[in-house]
Parts: sequence; structure tokens; C-alpha cells
Amino acid sequence: MSRSLAREAKPNMRPYSPEQTVGEVLRLMTRALAEAGIESAQHDARFLLQGFLGLDGVALLTRSERPIGDLAPRLSEAQRRRLAHEPVSRILGVREFYGREFVVTPDVLDPRADTETVVELALDVVRSHGWTDRGITIADIGTGSGILIATLLAELPKARGIATDISPEALEVARRNAERLGVADRMSFSATRGLGVVEGPLDLVVSNPPYIASGEIAGLGAAVRDYDPRIALDGGLDGLQIYREIAQNIVNLQHSPRLVFEVGAGQAADVETIFAADGWVLVDQRRDLGGHVRAVALEIH
Repeated sequence: MSRSLAREAKPNMRPYSPEQTVGEVLRLMTRALAEAGIESAQHDARFLLQGFLGLDGVALLTRSERPIGDLAPRLSEAQRRRLAHEPVSRILGVREFYGREFVVTPDVLDPRADTETVVELALDVVRSHGWTDRGITIADIGTGSGILIATLLAELPKARGIATDISPEALEVARRNAERLGVADRMSFSATRGLGVVEGPLDLVVSNPPYIASGEIAGLGAAVRDYDPRIALDGGLDGLQIYREIAQNIVNLQHSPRLVFEVGAGQAADVETIFAADGWVLVDQRRDLGGHVRAVALEIH
């Protein structure tokens, strides 16, 4: 940034004061984020104000002359955190996913829109087997915030779920989200790696496991590298270690549930190969908005 731009941006870095209006803060925050190179500056500023003020998009505009009052320090801190590339969802502590709002903490991966492809594919698998109105059992490996299993149980009111994660803190977040969605009474939680001591029988296994190669994590964007738990990102030397572990877990179950996994860009064929060694075949897949295969469904024949 040039010196002239730095001087011009300086007022936007000052703490906000209670008498400043919603409209003024929105303009200043948008400008500060844009000058810091954040491409989604206007979107982020709007959502931060909506979140802290408890307003929807229309109210944010119609009440633009309202003073921010005692929220000034919190809005100043929110701007500081966003300038450090902390995601908006982490600043607000919530993330929308599949039309529902989930709690997000530093202990869990910040849910991505791409992961909705896993939900869509899993629901297609359920429908294709006529399970929509049956009391099926679904296991979510490495549940994190619980977005996958809680969403599926919300969509399938007769299903039951098992959420596993090696992080007790993540499981507590998953429990909170299950309670928020009203599905906690149909879920159990297990602090274990993979399926651990889960015996089944299971009808469906879903997972968004860590799939970033260890050596690639340092090159990720700051919003991911600096704020997502490394344990939720690191998939080992080639990014495929957890898939190999899950494949072994499934063998140990002595029965064959359907599988739906999220995969990294370019990993679908490798994941298919890992499971093909035990007789699994790819039956369906979904692409994300970038055109990459993001979710795969496997069955054994």
C-alpha cells in the first residue's frame, strides 16, 4: 500500500465511538477491509454489523442513522480480527450451513459451502434405497462441529446418528449444535479416532476427514491456515491417510454400510482406489461450484 493510501486509511483503523451511526460504520468498515485487500469487504462488513446488531439486511439499511452505542468496542474488535483475516463466521461464532445456523468455535473446522455436496449426495443415497422413513443408523467420522450428522438427522426424522471425533472439545460443539437443531436425543457421541469402538450395524457412514497433505498446509490462505485446527486439516504425507484408516475400520465392522465422503480436489480417483482394494465401487459423486469432484458415494458388491 502506498503512503498516501496508508494515510487515507488511518481514520478507518481508529476505534469506533458510540455516537457513530450504523451507516457510517458500515462505510468505514467496508473501506478499511477493502484497503487491506479483502475482496469480500462489503459483504463482510455488512454481515458483521448484521450479526452484532441483530438486524437483517433490510433493517441494516433502513436503520442506518441509528447510533451503534455500546457496541462500538465490539465492532472495533470485529474489524481488527477481520483485518487479520479471521473468517466472519469465527468472529460471529456461527455459520449457516444447508439453511441452518451452527455454532463455530476455534476447536472445529469452519464449515464450507462445498461440504453441502456431501449432504446432498448422502440424501440421494438414502432416497435411492428407500430409507427416508426408516430408522437407519448413520455414523459421522470426524464430526467436528457436527454439521453433517446434525443436518442429516434434521432432514431424516426417523434416523439415528453416531458422531465420532478425537477431540472432546469438538464433540462438545457437535453436541451443542445437535441440541440447537433438536436432534441430540437421536445422537450418541464418541471421543475416538475413526470408528473406534463403534460396532454397528450401520446403514450409512459419512465423513469430511482431514485431506490436506501435510506439506501443503503452510501454503493455504490465512483464513484456513491460521484459524482452522491443524488436526482438522492434516491428512498426512499425501492427504489420504484418514481414508486408509476408515477403509480398515469398515473392514473390521463385518458388515457393509454405504459410504459418502468429502474429498479434496483431484483426490476422488485415489480414494476410489483405496476402497476398491476391499471390493468397494464408486456409485455416485457430486461436483462443487468450482467443477471439482467434492463428494463420492461407495458401495460394496
